[in-house]
Amino acid sequence: MSISFPVGRNPSAICFDGNNIWVANAGNNSVSKLRMDDGSLLGDYKVSGRHPCAICFDGTNIWVANSGSNSVSKLRVSDGSLLGNYTVNAKHPCAVCFDGTNIWVVNYRSEYVSKLQASDGVLQGHYDVASAGLDSSHPCAICFDGDNIWVADVNSNILSKLCASNGGLLGNYPVAGTENQQPCAICFDGANIWVANNRSDSVSKLLASDGTLLGTYPVAGSGRHRPCAICFDGANVWVANNKSNSISKIRTSDGFLLGNYRVTGIASRNCHPRALCFDGADIWVANNNDNSVSKLD
Repeated sequence: MSISFPVGRNPSAICFDGNNIWVANAGNNSVSKLRMDDGSLLGDYKVSGRHPCAICFDGTNIWVANSGSNSVSKLRVSDGSLLGNYTVNAKHPCAVCFDGTNIWVVNYRSEYVSKLQASDGVLQGHYDVASAGLDSSHPCAICFDGDNIWVADVNSNILSKLCASNGGLLGNYPVAGTENQQPCAICFDGANIWVANNRSDSVSKLLASDGTLLGTYPVAGSGRHRPCAICFDGANVWVANNKSNSISKIRTSDGFLLGNYRVTGIASRNCHPRALCFDGADIWVANNNDNSVSKLD
């Protein structure tokens, strides 16, 4: 069962701050803050950038990647005040995560990731994810496993593992198959890395310690689903399927499909879910084509 709530135009990313839900609205350069309990809109805040498409919480503040202005914005979680806007000196920042001290930004058109100090936004460095002889790299997703940074490359079928302390490349690991699966989203379950493969309608599971591929699993039955986002709820992995307007629930132990749930949004049955997060009890979904978020319980 789900219920939906209006936000800004073209919501493209979503995160949880421990109390409330934050949504990056790419279509009107804003973020929305919703109360977790009932979805009430607590505020809508402009970011000092264009096309916000990724968002994360650092324990104190909200960070937003602005792909249209090659910057990241930092907002105070209590009231949405803009605390800073920082240029990453790279092209098309499209994903962001926090490692406990620093903010990591994926730059889709620059073939590297950037590391910024969370306290003041000072750039710590740029780190190449294509240094293993890859012809063309398009990094598009990122996560932290407690020790290292993982980056998914949608163009090369590769996951890169970087040392969080110095950005050194620890390894490049193929996702699955000989053809590009277009890995486009990534999360950590406490032991393994999970990847949503947009082209092959599947998810892959890799051992975080050494990158060993443990399995690849379909997200649903027949038809095209185009998984584009993934998150972990403490027990299972959830996947947003953009084309089939559905959310899949997958058991982490063996990749078994536990359920596939239709998302309808408010105004459109073709809501195109784009992102999702877990609030400790429920799954929240950003519906890019419906200007809404849905709460699944």
